[in-house]
Amino acid sequence: MRRKIAAGNWKMNKTPQEAKALIQELLPLVDSDEVDVIFCVPFIDIPVAIELLKGSRISVGAQNMHFEDKGAFTGEISAKMLYESGVEYVIIGHSERRQYFAETDETVNKKILKAFETELIPIVCCGETLEQREAGITLEWIKGQIKGAFAGVCKENAAQTIIAYEPIWAIGTGKVATKEQAEEVCRFIRETICELYDQETADKIRILYGGSVTGDSANELFSMDDIDGGLVGGASLKADFGRIVHYNK
Repeated sequence: MRRKIAAGNWKMNKTPQEAKALIQELLPLVDSDEVDVIFCVPFIDIPVAIELLKGSRISVGAQNMHFEDKGAFTGEISAKMLYESGVEYVIIGHSERRQYFAETDETVNKKILKAFETELIPIVCCGETLEQREAGITLEWIKGQIKGAFAGVCKENAAQTIIAYEPIWAIGTGKVATKEQAEEVCRFIRETICELYDQETADKIRILYGGSVTGDSANELFSMDDIDGGLVGGASLKADFGRIVHYNK
């Protein structure tokens, strides 16, 4: 049985001092032996998070990385820098990265390959716009993103990858896909992984839903067969994240 994941994407929020206060507030609320909890924090907050979470069951993730090891890439962070800092996970291909910073399926794929080369677990994002959903091309679009992301990724690494389905129209808008809408796409993603690899890999890979997840919506979303948890934005910055982690209590 696949373990659930509650991954908090802090986005560009919290100075190191603010991060310290938030982690101290959340730590007793999100401790769980049933759910894998990940804090994906800004680069500047990684050292604080690593130190405060030492000895806990909570892991630290980054929100982005470059696909080169080093070089003249001002403002970028390499996978090796993250790994040596103690980071275990990294979000790759979030829609905000694609929309504002020109990320493509090709760069997402390069980052996934580099993450595994450096022993980081990628949290790979995919999702459609409202226009694409209304045009009826959601599944076709998602399939293209998944195929592009996993090009050249071996079966063993594919099984370790975390995929986050985030309908762009639901990110930060307060709108949440119905459990049926979210399940349909997550199931389709699993079927796509089965086509690319095999049923064993599809059964192992964990697929999250993201898009205005709250303590109120987590239970019905996470209870669906093919939804293995959530990539949580705004709610991960407050006590409500504890309700998400303990969604079934």
